[in-house]
Amino acid sequence: MTQSTPEKLRVSEKLGYGLGDTASNFFFHTFNILLLGYYTDVFGLTATAVGTMFLVTKLFDAFTDPIMGMIADRTKTRWGKFRPYILWTAVPFGVIGYAMFANPDLSDSGKLVYAYFTYSLMMLAYTVINVTYSSLLGVISPDSSERTMVSTYRFVCAFGAQLLISAFVIPLRDLLGGGDEGLGYQRTMALFAAASVILWFITFLTTKERVEPAADQQVNFSTDLGVVFRNSAWIALVVVAVLTLTNVGVRGGATYFYVKYYINDSDKMVFWIFDRTSIAWLSGGLGMLVGTLLTKPLTEVFDKRTLMVWLTGLNGLFMLGMFLIGPDQYWLMIIVGFIGTIIVGPTPAIVWSMYADVADYGEWKFGRRTTGLVFSGLLFSQKMGLAIGAGLAGWILGWFGYAAGAEQSESSLLGIRLLFTVFPGVLTLAAALATLFYPLNDKRVQEIDTELNKRRGAVAG
Repeated sequence: MTQSTPEKLRVSEKLGYGLGDTASNFFFHTFNILLLGYYTDVFGLTATAVGTMFLVTKLFDAFTDPIMGMIADRTKTRWGKFRPYILWTAVPFGVIGYAMFANPDLSDSGKLVYAYFTYSLMMLAYTVINVTYSSLLGVISPDSSERTMVSTYRFVCAFGAQLLISAFVIPLRDLLGGGDEGLGYQRTMALFAAASVILWFITFLTTKERVEPAADQQVNFSTDLGVVFRNSAWIALVVVAVLTLTNVGVRGGATYFYVKYYINDSDKMVFWIFDRTSIAWLSGGLGMLVGTLLTKPLTEVFDKRTLMVWLTGLNGLFMLGMFLIGPDQYWLMIIVGFIGTIIVGPTPAIVWSMYADVADYGEWKFGRRTTGLVFSGLLFSQKMGLAIGAGLAGWILGWFGYAAGAEQSESSLLGIRLLFTVFPGVLTLAAALATLFYPLNDKRVQEIDTELNKRRGAVAG
């Protein structure tokens, strides 16, 4: 009986995998920072209607995410279980994402129906391609430390994309639209769609699946669901994911309104082609990128769970503190926000490597590998968090009296400030507390990896 040594991954494969999140972020990050503003200020929908749409469409996702995970777990092709869906879904993903910003000339009710239809289709395409892309991390290597490095490459690529999008989406919109915001969005998203499709193809071509379930594992949906819901590590990370992405949904959309109305951005260029809103997005993306680059040295010294608790908690305190910043303290807001994003920057790479550890933990404890279902459930939790956050943002803006394109009341400005600072700060602190219930430290993960490699070696031998 021999124990196989996990294969070290080439840099080209790690980078190729990471470019998949660059592809995803051409839409994901644009949606996060601009979709609510686009729907209200350009497409002409009310903030309340948009908030309701974001939440209602997630009822559909409640079924598609876990179903997609189970379908992928049972897929067998010469390309593996997960990679084929990246190939098959890349083009529809780009086309539908573009259609969301096509800005057709319709009646008010027609616009709402169009928004529901295209947004729902995009969430379906996002489910197929991101459930399988994310699950690929769990089978790209049997070694936890290698997966952490792959996850780091992923988020360097993701935050690099977010940095570029934050910097150039508004200038591109203005340049390509020639004063017509709707046309500018349409042409900008056409470019983003083309880039996204090409990068998804690169991810497919450069990656490989290396971890497979036991050959005698039988297909059983109810058994797999039972395994996942008995996985305490998975449950803890589901709670963390909902809280974290609710924060992202709330704060991502709020940045546009905070800078435009509370800071009173006049759309004048502050530096080169960047106005105050673009600089706020740019500084956040740069901070996340710098923080992600610190992932490797930090995880070599500290336990991943410990890092998640402390970094997330500190970021929450920074968010709460930003409530004290006045409308004439724009650069202080930029500096504090930049430091906060550096602090939280390593956490996405860390938590995604923890997701893969959860799949290993389930296989070790229950004898069944359910990679697709583990990741799809966590992705569903993330999308639910984003939907709840975006829905809350729209509802809270409506509750405090937000009026699109008008001078905002004191009540409306207070709502915008709370959305940008206090609400996300509280959610982030709650996520830090929830991480304490995650049962796996690095030592335990290494023990599980060693035991699983012995089992696989015994089967192979």
